[in-house]
Amino acid sequence: MFDKLDDLLIRFEELMSELSEPDVAGNQERFRKLMKEQNDLAPIVEAYKEYKAAKQNIEDSLAMLEEESDEELRELAKEELNDSKARVEELEHELKILLLPKDPNDDKNVIVEIRAGAGGDEAALFAAEIYRMYMHYAESHRWKVETMEFEEIGIGGMKYVTFMVTGQGAYSKLKYESGVHRVQRVPETESGGRIHTSTITVAVMPEAEEVDINIDEKDIRIDVMRASGNGGQCVNTTDSAVRLTHYPTGIVIYSQTEKSQLQNKEKAFALLRAKLYDLECQKAHDAEAEARRSQIGTGDRSEKIRTYNFPQGRVTDHRIGLTLYKLDKIMNGDIQEIIDACIAADQAAKLAKMNDN
Repeated sequence: MFDKLDDLLIRFEELMSELSEPDVAGNQERFRKLMKEQNDLAPIVEAYKEYKAAKQNIEDSLAMLEEESDEELRELAKEELNDSKARVEELEHELKILLLPKDPNDDKNVIVEIRAGAGGDEAALFAAEIYRMYMHYAESHRWKVETMEFEEIGIGGMKYVTFMVTGQGAYSKLKYESGVHRVQRVPETESGGRIHTSTITVAVMPEAEEVDINIDEKDIRIDVMRASGNGGQCVNTTDSAVRLTHYPTGIVIYSQTEKSQLQNKEKAFALLRAKLYDLECQKAHDAEAEARRSQIGTGDRSEKIRTYNFPQGRVTDHRIGLTLYKLDKIMNGDIQEIIDACIAADQAAKLAKMNDN
């Protein structure tokens, strides 16, 4: 591990030197590439420098204890020694986590798809509430949210909704939300007061660039039509809606949220790229079943990951055995504690796998 850290330290110094060269600033692509590598290495280098300083403090404290006869100074040296030893242990664990292989999609924006499952109208109502939960969570991170496609029902629910979240590290946090979310409560439409169980599915897909996924024009049919449903004055009077059909997979994308046909086409292609890229990722996960099992919530879409129990005011994440009695806050977007716990469990599983190897 430490040989690798020494190599990374050398590389970091090389990057600093390269970035200071006058011709680099004029080459925007090279500059961005170097800056990204530097930003990725910075937390590791910072922790490693602190680790080396703590190790040096241990040596200095031990030397002082051997040479010093003054009892007060010896006590100070012992205190410094104990603090430095504790910090070295913490930093060793931190460095192991920082050196874990990084998910190449972590820095990407995400496309989230929520679909009502079992439970009819109640599932559609819950889908709309989960959509709002993610909207609030995104707002708390100052991320931009853009709705791509949706279908509402008359009582305020949603059969499905797809939206893009743009912001630093969006995928690294929201990827743990993929799976089946279950709600247990008395529906407003239920006169007998019986508790119903309904489900929705959440799929979190990294945004795919054109370089990530190549779409052959021969595999696509593009239809344009007039948008339907509520909208502004232009929505129903021009052929602005776009439907894409991808023959090899049977995926159909319908986009009508924008007034411009061009904008709807761009949104439809962005969603199609994300879905095709996600299919490739799922295939890779399936090919590495053991690796998928060691990860938290980034594999099987049919996995029941969470239950929201309204009568008891609790939310339980089944993957990590976490139960929180603050359902109101969670439904209002306060899901960071759950996400942090998933990240910690994921890292622990990866560390254990690394140690076994």
